[in-house]
Amino acid sequence: MDVLPTVWFAVLCFMLAGYAVLDGFDLGVGILHPFVARDDGERRQTLSAIGPVWDGNEVWLVAFGGLLFLSFPRVYGSGFSGFYLPLTMVLWLFVGRGLSLEWRNHLNDPMWRAPADAVFWFSSTLLVLLFGAAIGNVVRGVPLDPDGYYQGLFAWILNPYALLVGVLALGVLATHGALWLALKTDGAVEERARVLAGRLLPALLVLVAATTAATLSGRRQMLDNYRASPWLVAVPLLIPAAVAAMWHFHRTRRDLEAFVSSAGVIAALVASTAIGLYPQLLPSDPHPERGLTVANSASAHGSLVAGITWASVGLAIVVIHTTFVYFLFRGRVPLESEPVTPPR
Repeated sequence: MDVLPTVWFAVLCFMLAGYAVLDGFDLGVGILHPFVARDDGERRQTLSAIGPVWDGNEVWLVAFGGLLFLSFPRVYGSGFSGFYLPLTMVLWLFVGRGLSLEWRNHLNDPMWRAPADAVFWFSSTLLVLLFGAAIGNVVRGVPLDPDGYYQGLFAWILNPYALLVGVLALGVLATHGALWLALKTDGAVEERARVLAGRLLPALLVLVAATTAATLSGRRQMLDNYRASPWLVAVPLLIPAAVAAMWHFHRTRRDLEAFVSSAGVIAALVASTAIGLYPQLLPSDPHPERGLTVANSASAHGSLVAGITWASVGLAIVVIHTTFVYFLFRGRVPLESEPVTPPR
């Protein structure tokens, strides 16, 4: 059996987890910034807490899309042709986030900055909801024709289960963003972010439990790999362990450890979902035999070999660049911070 498709499946899961952890906190800041900042100075401090890194974090999503096209072109083609409307919405929401940060510093006028802040909040919130709904649909399965192309309507994508996963994503990333603000800011914004994180944690536990119950009742196939290899149960058990660690470190004001624990929750959620799905990449419902798997949708062996070589080099460069930027950006952002301007 060729193991390369499985290796590529693991690489894609790593890229997705990296994106969720890194871009997750700046999306969370976008969701929370109207609630933790009371005036323009505090909003500038909040946005400056993500300014140097937010668009660099999105490189992980771009790399994920490129690697998906290289390794599993059938999944890429089915996803982009069947979900073109939600993907177009995602593209416009990314544009809205970038433009709102750029525009708010062009005029020192509340009438100019208030709409920019509203667009940033709206774009961040809807992006997280759509990303969560997309993962929910992948777990639930989508209607595919015999050639593996999506055959449903846009309204079908917004089913109750997918929306529940979207709300879970909002809870996870809002908590992640609150812990980032508690780590990176000072003064009133830091205290409000810390209070918000404490209030979000119980809601997060309820959402994780509700989503897990809904998943196991509606798609019991997600348990097959865990039944075959019981030791894999250790991965989902990391989720409550990481939440407990996050709660402990938050209460003891150990901000870095609390944020790392939050990253652990996200990574464990992605890994648990990936284990449950494998070998499916895009399950089909109600015709399971039409699903796209690592075996029937992978590129040719030679392409996978060449790709894994160059992807390793590219991934190493991304990791080194990300580490370097975060090292330069270490420390807290004071209230009197400079206006945030996205790198050009």
